[in-house]
Amino acid sequence: MTDKASNQNTRGALMALAAFAVFASHDVVVKFLGVSYSAFQIVFFSVLFGFPIVTFLLMREAKADNLRPKHPWWTLFRTVAVVITGYCAFYAFTTLPLAQTYAILFASPLLITLFAIPMLGEKVGIHRGIAVVVGLMGVIVVLRPGSTELGLGHLFGLVAAFAGAFASIIVRKVGQEERSVVLILYPMMANFVIMGIALPFVYEPMPLVDLGASAVVAALALIANGLLIVGYRMANAVIVAPMQYSQIIWASIFGALLFDESIDIATVIGTGIIIASGVYIVLREDRGPNSANTPVLRARSRMGVPVAPKVASFLSAAKRGPQNIRTRDTDDS
Repeated sequence: MTDKASNQNTRGALMALAAFAVFASHDVVVKFLGVSYSAFQIVFFSVLFGFPIVTFLLMREAKADNLRPKHPWWTLFRTVAVVITGYCAFYAFTTLPLAQTYAILFASPLLITLFAIPMLGEKVGIHRGIAVVVGLMGVIVVLRPGSTELGLGHLFGLVAAFAGAFASIIVRKVGQEERSVVLILYPMMANFVIMGIALPFVYEPMPLVDLGASAVVAALALIANGLLIVGYRMANAVIVAPMQYSQIIWASIFGALLFDESIDIATVIGTGIIIASGVYIVLREDRGPNSANTPVLRARSRMGVPVAPKVASFLSAAKRGPQNIRTRDTDDS
């Protein structure tokens, strides 16, 4: 690797680390709001405040066309999956310790690899197959069924991981043909409508500071996504993808300082197993440049963020540079 490529990878990794630090801050604000408000209300206002910015970003789409999806059923399934992911992830963040929530959501890249077998025809060898099984065992270690009381937060966290992985795989399947504007706007509109319908039943009056915090949630999601875009433009996907696991560090810091949370030994061990499995899968995928599918390397957006557009929509081949050609794709949720 040349010094220039090495420097680019380093800068890309730092950008990704900054992105996931901002995402962690986003989750902290969600958790603070969750003390007083339903996840329905938090998602609704974060989407409401995110709409103008996302619409402005989508104005870059030069292709003249209508908004009718080319794959209506897959678009519907993905829209439902994204709505479920956003709500369930927000609910998990408001009810569970940050570190435990991240540990559960970290199962999503493992599930992407698993779902790729029937949905994309991906051939997962024995090494990646074992890594997926081991990683999912790590989730069981975190949850400790039978020795700890499991609540709706744990269930919703698992549902978010499954739904997020499913939404990502759908984009692998139809993203080459479906326009980015369709894949972004349909879930946002669905979130706005569905959360708006539920809002009268859960609404609590919001003082200006909390309303401002909802706007901050949307802004942080878009800032983090912007940093992630820059990171992927600079560095190889195999360098940037594992940076998502840095969120567990921020979870430990924010959890201790702001929410009086501590991480028990089971969460530490289980999270370590999940991270090791995820990193191993990423490295195995990077070693197969001729493979048609590399699902984890393609999972470039942070799932569970209702207002964040798809990262790869902004990663044209010309902007990404030659170092990322081997992982070209359309992208995820």
